[in-house]
Amino acid sequence: MAKSTVMEIYFDTPTQQKNPQIERISRKIRQLERITPEEAELLFREAPLFLLSELALFKKRQISGNEIFYNKNFHIEPTNICCYHCKFCSFRKGKSDPQAWNMSREEVRRHVREHFRPGMTEVHLVGGVHPEHSLEHYAALIAMIKEMLPGITVKGFSAVEHIHMIEKAGMDYETGIDFLLEHGLDTITGGGAEIFAEEIRDKICPDKPDAEAWLALHETLHRKGIRTAATMLYGHIESVSHRIDHLNRLRTLQDRHEGFSSFIPLKYRSKNNELSHIGECSIIDDLRTLAVSRLFLDNVPHIKAYWPMYGKQTTQIALSFGADDIDGTVEDTTKIYSMAGVNDRAMNEGQLRTMIEESGFVPVIRDTFYNKVEG
Repeated sequence: MAKSTVMEIYFDTPTQQKNPQIERISRKIRQLERITPEEAELLFREAPLFLLSELALFKKRQISGNEIFYNKNFHIEPTNICCYHCKFCSFRKGKSDPQAWNMSREEVRRHVREHFRPGMTEVHLVGGVHPEHSLEHYAALIAMIKEMLPGITVKGFSAVEHIHMIEKAGMDYETGIDFLLEHGLDTITGGGAEIFAEEIRDKICPDKPDAEAWLALHETLHRKGIRTAATMLYGHIESVSHRIDHLNRLRTLQDRHEGFSSFIPLKYRSKNNELSHIGECSIIDDLRTLAVSRLFLDNVPHIKAYWPMYGKQTTQIALSFGADDIDGTVEDTTKIYSMAGVNDRAMNEGQLRTMIEESGFVPVIRDTFYNKVEG
């Protein structure tokens, strides 16, 4: 799709001729009926942007009213050395690369001391899948952070990282997860899902665990009553149909356990990776993806517009397309998107709140599991 300026978004106006199929789907949404994958794809392709905004805001307000959530958090990315070779990734480095890092335990300890602020409730712990690190290594890291910050929630590692460390230890998913829970793990991150469609994964991340493994790892936590986040990487070589298929697999799992607390559409960023030649999708595509995600995932409570990935301006617009969460303070502690070319790396709490208020919403501080926190 062609790139668009923010102002061009508003050229999509209510003067367009009405589409009977879109009108029928809109009525279903307003009557709180579930839409099908085929209807979601039709909305994405043919619904005017103003209507997607109206419907997504309607759906969002059924769940969270006029509130927009954020949390106080920081990230730890212990290593960017990774055994996988995803073509979309700008973060991954080989061991001999001069830009590679692998933090020692003392370096992690120092990072925690430098970036923790009073009032923070979460540490987001994620990195490359280091070929040599064991399950015990990760468990000790979690335990050390918990010892330093007893009240903090450790959102530790993506499903892909867990699958690697657990299989390396010769355990099944449940046994491995129990081991990490005993060492202080509270939940896991939503990353590594990419696009579930096998024909796309074969092209962009052929050596990575497949969709079934990712879903099974999350379901292991859901069966234990632990809520997790889910993601989708979009805007590369996938089609709209692939996006809807991805959402449908998440919705199907959610019907079984209601274990996903949030969904985070992650925009592919093109700098410094093997897919750079394809460029990036437009802001309009971002907004359509957010809105349709909100409308289709009727059983997932929260849709996050992750500001370090979208940037501040698009994040603010996203709040009118169904997103009710923007993540957190982050403290300039993530390099995953800055290495892919995103410049917005730091916002303090005051800036987050102003961004929300200027959009006409009420900022609310949350913890990892969307419990409201006193400021």
